[in-house]
Amino acid sequence: MTTVLDQIVEARAPWSAIVRAGQTLTIIDLKGNQAVDCLIYNADDTAERYSAPDTIAAQGNVFLTTGSVLRSSEGRPLMTVVADEVGRHDTVGGACSRESNTLRYGHHTKHQHACVENFLIEGSRWGLGKRDLVSNINWYMNVPVDPDGSLGIVDGISAPGLSLSLRAEMDVLVLVSNCPQINNPCNGFDPTPVRMVVTA
Repeated sequence: MTTVLDQIVEARAPWSAIVRAGQTLTIIDLKGNQAVDCLIYNADDTAERYSAPDTIAAQGNVFLTTGSVLRSSEGRPLMTVVADEVGRHDTVGGACSRESNTLRYGHHTKHQHACVENFLIEGSRWGLGKRDLVSNINWYMNVPVDPDGSLGIVDGISAPGLSLSLRAEMDVLVLVSNCPQINNPCNGFDPTPVRMVVTA
């Protein structure tokens, strides 16, 4: 196995890379309890991108873990979770934004950087804009679904050094926001770095 890329994504920072078909992206939660928001696009045609509804419907489960196939808006496999040391990742909690922070936590949070801004900053490097943002994956984020259908964002179930690995089923563009949220427990109220490793 050859390491193609090995980078640290600092706390609150965005990241992106092309992962070629057959390569594996491993995301390592260095300090534990750090949410990693993620969007995936067909690298050759970004109009085809990760689809939460298609992914959830195909696997019959709102959570992602080993064996989950991340499907595109065309129903095609983008990436497959081939290893997961945590056991459950979120597909429905969405990305924080300045607007949602203000609504949920008060106007004093309006200045805080958020995942939507990270996606827009990093996406602009690839010609992507606001209309290209879709419902995202939240790796390591713990969002239980109660029997009545309500959601909660609660303490994470990850720990320092735990990882997950995704095999690319086609050439994909992966966008990440190493979540800057400090108003709920998704990052243990203390955003920390993560490590991204691509192997072939």
